[in-house]
Amino acid sequence: MSEGDEIRITLDLEDGYTFRVHFDGTALDDLRTDEPAPLGADHGPNPSRLLLAAVANCLSASLLFAMRKFKNAPGPIRTVVTGRAERNAEGRWRIPKAWVEINLAEHAGSHQHLERILQTFENFCVVTQSVRQGVEVEVTVKDGDGRVLLGDKSFEAGS
Repeated sequence: MSEGDEIRITLDLEDGYTFRVHFDGTALDDLRTDEPAPLGADHGPNPSRLLLAAVANCLSASLLFAMRKFKNAPGPIRTVVTGRAERNAEGRWRIPKAWVEINLAEHAGSHQHLERILQTFENFCVVTQSVRQGVEVEVTVKDGDGRVLLGDKSFEAGS
């Protein structure tokens, strides 16, 4: 990833709450997402699960990168992430905290510079640090004619 690289993802509604997620500009297979029952039909992970998976995956990859940078050859790692949905003061569901446990295959003593790695690897995790600092999200809703119903209307035809 380079500075300024745009990440574009397109979601198309299939049925109910099931979406087909397409990773634009890549050869990646589409992903199917859905809400759990009773709202959806569990045809794929929901956004909360994807958020937790993204945090855990990013931390795992950052740790591996840092370890390999210092010429370590870590074996398979296993990461478990746990979150709990809770209602906030307004009664809305949120995931206020995630617990991530990364398990290395080897004993700590078999890795060089492990203390330094453990002090710094989280800082290189794009997703975790973005979530921790807060991500500004600008929302636009358009109707079938392309008319902006919500959001910046300055780009509307005739405006």
